[in-house]
Amino acid sequence: MENKEEPKKKYFFGWTNIKWLLRELRDIYSNKNTYFSKKRVESGIAFIIAQWGMVFFLLQKYQTLTMGEFILWAAAEFAVSGYIINKIQKEKESE
Repeated sequence: MENKEEPKKKYFFGWTNIKWLLRELRDIYSNKNTYFSKKRVESGIAFIIAQWGMVFFLLQKYQTLTMGEFILWAAAEFAVSGYIINKIQKEKESE
């Protein structure tokens, strides 16, 4: 009986792809060309931090918030989201 090796399965989150992702993230701050945009990565991280801060604030204060304060909170959320979407659309048009 022949002992054939089974082909290795390729997964999306395989070690090769993880190494590639780490190398690309490392190279964002170098002079090398990278797949990712430094500006988009930084704005994405800032957006995620802001969102977690807003959600944390809401979870801590939801029992004492008045409707007016909640509307102000929601307006800030929508303003930030709209700003980010607007910036992305402008970048897509200029490319």
